[in-house]
Amino acid sequence: MNFELTEQQKMLADAAREVARRFPPEYWRRKEERGEVGEEFLREIGERGFMGIVVPEEYGGLGLGMTELLIVMEELAANGCGMGGAWYLILTEVFGALTIVRHGTEGQKRKYLPRLARGEMEFCMALTEPEAGTNTLATKTRALKGGGEWVINGSKIFISGADRAGGMLIVARTAPREREKAHGISLFLADLPNEAVRISPIPKHGINYSETCEVQIDNLRLPEDALIPPLHGGWYILLDTLNAERMSFTAAAIGTARLAINKAVEYSKQRRVFEDPIGSYQGLQFPLAEAFATLECARLMNFKASWLFDREAHRLEVGAAANMAKAVAVEAGIKAVYWAMQIFGGYGYAKEMDLERWWREINLLRLAPVTQQMALNFIAEHVLGMPKSYRT
Repeated sequence: MNFELTEQQKMLADAAREVARRFPPEYWRRKEERGEVGEEFLREIGERGFMGIVVPEEYGGLGLGMTELLIVMEELAANGCGMGGAWYLILTEVFGALTIVRHGTEGQKRKYLPRLARGEMEFCMALTEPEAGTNTLATKTRALKGGGEWVINGSKIFISGADRAGGMLIVARTAPREREKAHGISLFLADLPNEAVRISPIPKHGINYSETCEVQIDNLRLPEDALIPPLHGGWYILLDTLNAERMSFTAAAIGTARLAINKAVEYSKQRRVFEDPIGSYQGLQFPLAEAFATLECARLMNFKASWLFDREAHRLEVGAAANMAKAVAVEAGIKAVYWAMQIFGGYGYAKEMDLERWWREINLLRLAPVTQQMALNFIAEHVLGMPKSYRT
């Protein structure tokens, strides 16, 4: 085993830290308070090639893997960007570029990848539905074929970035669930905006430098080649994308927690209440030290997941590592940000210190991209071999 980064990975990490210094916490605080997208940040990561990390060189990308993408996400988050450092990359590079690179047709690759790699196009994924929620196999959005095209109808909820995206990955059912439970799901690529796709932003608790939307699809007509093959086989492609999404949010959790810990440690060295700096109090040392140690373990497991992913290991093997990393990183990250806020006392509740924003951001990860309970269900069933605890 070799735990050392390659020279190229070190260069990427350095570049990410340099970008993060240009977009410090006050930038994200301002964007969130105004409800503005980080346009300047998006332009910067596009120009740096970060949007094309996983895109092969022949389509204008860097031709690297998930491991390199995680390194960039974590360093952006840890050095000032918080969740924003990973958010836009997840929407466009994971949902769009990565899915197309690994599963798209040659025509789809030529159409989308060069623009995605240059940062000229944003993407989103229309997966979650109001009634189905986590149970994707209960998806009711239907895609029917007729007259040489696909016609899609359905409702989606919590679709981040749909208001700006130029492309959308749509999850739809192409065979009745009664006949084909898992094999009746298919994936489609759609260009936006389209009058058949109505998008309504949903007010939310945090990450307000990006809209999360309700999407209504009414008779959306797509050409035959909009299907990511195979027909009815989209469930297994989707699992590939969802594993990458989990790894990405794990990197974001670790990076955001590192950012909060570093800020709290610096403050704890300066702040004195009873003669000694408060950082000398074990009541504050122990929770941060424990959270940091756990985060380091989650980080290693996350890189194991990306190593397996980049080598195209079986999706269950990748999923096991990704879910274990996510389950551990989120709880440790929440603990880290909580105690960072405690160290700042009343100032931790003030917006100017940014900790309350990171607290709101990191708590989302208990719910998405998969709930902590569903991650633990996966570990219990697929790693420990226990009976399945729910029905789909």
